[in-house]
Amino acid sequence: MVGTYDSGLVALSIVVAAIASYTALDLAGRVSIARGKASWFWLIGGAVSMGLGIWSMHFIAMLAFDLPIPVAYDVPITLLSLFSAMVVSGLALFVVRRPAMTAGNVTVGASLMGAGICIMHYTGMAAMQMSPPIQYDPLLFVASVIIAIAASLAALWIAFQLRQKYSGTAILAKLGSAVIMGLAIAGMHYTGMAAAQFAPNSICLAADAAGGFDNARLAVAIGFVTVSILVVTLVISAFDAHYAVHRAKLADALQLANEQLRSIALHDKLTGLPNRFLLEDRLEQAAAHANRGAKRFALMFVDLDKFKPVNDTFGHGVGDELLKAVARRLRGSVRKEDTVARNGGDEFVIVLNEVRDGRDGALIGGKILEELSRPFRIDGHDVEISCSIGISVFPDDGTDVQTLMVNADKAMYRAKQSGRNKYEFFVPGHGVAFPGAVQ
Repeated sequence: MVGTYDSGLVALSIVVAAIASYTALDLAGRVSIARGKASWFWLIGGAVSMGLGIWSMHFIAMLAFDLPIPVAYDVPITLLSLFSAMVVSGLALFVVRRPAMTAGNVTVGASLMGAGICIMHYTGMAAMQMSPPIQYDPLLFVASVIIAIAASLAALWIAFQLRQKYSGTAILAKLGSAVIMGLAIAGMHYTGMAAAQFAPNSICLAADAAGGFDNARLAVAIGFVTVSILVVTLVISAFDAHYAVHRAKLADALQLANEQLRSIALHDKLTGLPNRFLLEDRLEQAAAHANRGAKRFALMFVDLDKFKPVNDTFGHGVGDELLKAVARRLRGSVRKEDTVARNGGDEFVIVLNEVRDGRDGALIGGKILEELSRPFRIDGHDVEISCSIGISVFPDDGTDVQTLMVNADKAMYRAKQSGRNKYEFFVPGHGVAFPGAVQ
């Protein structure tokens, strides 16, 4: 027995397949973005919508196939076919929601998805309850399975690539991909139909059974499902995407505002260096790290010499630019893991992490003296300054941050009192270790 096809319904089945494919691509983005309960809502709801779409394409294509006998479909078997389509769709969405698409999971996912599509198709064929049963050409049957797996592989890869893209170009890409996926799904169906061989004088038992779907009722059901997929799923997805973008923008704005507030709270407005609050945190971290590893770190107080005359002679604008330039030279004199902070006015504090002994502090102190002794070119003026540096070392000069700060400050004042433009280490009493100066 040979059947014929209604070309209009064939075209309609391909359109529905493309619509279902676009819905799948759109839902892939929603499922991958959603979190918590919303993620499961989109996964289950998406599986239902996609399953209905694939199932609709299948039965429109079945309507396009006309046998010279009355044909209908058994209700329980038809519902089983529909359930298979939903399970397949859920599997596809579960695969594309994962953060990474590896060769292993996409291959397994495509194989299971392709097998599920074939189960849906051949279960739907079984709903006809032909007598004698339908026989299938082995080569065409295998070809339909291969096409289903290949189409599933392409669908999963495309859906993963486009799942979180919503630009105009991405929408066009989804439309083009949906057409290709629709053709692939339809290709599997019609290959499976070509594999079907109906014996002469076959009859459709479902046509005589109570409760079987006739063509008119099936056409109404398919039309309703197709409209539901277009209007309900895509509209809800579009609204959700709109609100998701809005929420993302608000979250980004809030994060940016928080970062700006944090920067203002922890950094000096003029130089951009850490301020006292952040300095205290860095010192506590340095002390904790040194205690854990039985290591040392150095604390350096840097005070600019004769800074006030700069403000008096050239104005506070030049003085501010000078402080910025000093901050840049100080940052360039230490390692990235070290901290340079502004303590206020013309005072700076440097935390040198993991020093071997005082000689490391002496090396950096000498480098800073040299750097700050070079003239600064500020707004057309050559400005020359120097600095006095006091150094204390943890734990030799104190086992707590406050003691280290006080001792470094004392050493800095001793450097000023003994001629400036030099560094001094803290030593109880009046002893001085590792004195140095730029001549």
